[in-house]
Amino acid sequence: MTPLRPRYRSRLATALFDWLNPVPYGLFVGTLIFDIIYANTAVVLWAKAASWLVTVGLLFAIVPRFINLGHVWFGPRGTVTGLERTDFWLNLLGIVAAIVNAFVHSRDGYAIIPLAVILSVVTVALLSIAQVALALDKYNRFSLPEAARE
Repeated sequence: MTPLRPRYRSRLATALFDWLNPVPYGLFVGTLIFDIIYANTAVVLWAKAASWLVTVGLLFAIVPRFINLGHVWFGPRGTVTGLERTDFWLNLLGIVAAIVNAFVHSRDGYAIIPLAVILSVVTVALLSIAQVALALDKYNRFSLPEAARE
């Protein structure tokens, strides 16, 4: 049986990553929902709320991405899987799309539509694929071999 060990060298880094990594995803999904509502209603409240959500989501994305950067690129060789690297790149691309989305949300009024919705969809799609890759990596890493299951 393979013992469960932390993904990172530090238990604190592992705890912070596991605690903060889902937060930006939820905020970016909220941004997408508010952008869709704003595109359909043209009530400015939804655009302002979406701009706040994307900004707060970017602030919460900083710490887990630095922990992931240290783990994937500066950690010991041979301990990082291809799915972890894929997760890193997909999150990075999603954050770049969210940064562009934050700048789009700084426009006035209805000028943010349709680009804000498109960027929100791209951000959520990239982060969703990254979460699936991370879940697959955890499943592959901690699943028991066939002989141990019997």
